[in-house]
Amino acid sequence: MSKNFFEAVKGRRSVYAISKESPISDEQIQKIVEEAVLHSPTSFNSQSSRAVVLLGEQHDKLWDITAETLRKIVPTEQFEGTAQKLASFKAGYGSVLFFEDQAVVKHLQENFALYAENFPIWANQSSGILQFVVWTAFAEQGLGASLQHYNPLIDDEVKETFGIPAEWKLIAQLPFGTTVTPPGEKEFQPIEERVKVIK
Repeated sequence: MSKNFFEAVKGRRSVYAISKESPISDEQIQKIVEEAVLHSPTSFNSQSSRAVVLLGEQHDKLWDITAETLRKIVPTEQFEGTAQKLASFKAGYGSVLFFEDQAVVKHLQENFALYAENFPIWANQSSGILQFVVWTAFAEQGLGASLQHYNPLIDDEVKETFGIPAEWKLIAQLPFGTTVTPPGEKEFQPIEERVKVIK
């Protein structure tokens, strides 16, 4: 086993205190996401995963959209906490939006009818793998991040604002930036309760 691989896995944590700085260039950020999209596995090699990287004002716009969307549905007396949480994401350098192309999923359902009900599940699993790869690669480069799920509430406005194809289904959002406050120690359940070896 590669020690470096598991060190990278351990280094990927949810980081909520991030800044509008990046230890790597925009080109490097783009390269990480492109490599992750190219090489993360998908069921039937469908290559259904999609990613959009938002930087600068476009990143800010995402979290403004999210704040205004939630302002309409969160009770006024509870919105302050929500607003602070969203502001912490906006305080980052950028965001990666993860999508799954439903046109690809539908095509697979039509061509492999026996597995039709499984393709949406497998697409979500593919997206999860991609999210993990990007998140871990970011952590390796000194970028803190956390995975968020404000879909489907923000889907329509996100698609309209950023010109996203209608067939792309938003799965998750990953705000990232230089870590301001590292995460605390992680507690673990006993591993023997979680892993069984049967010979």
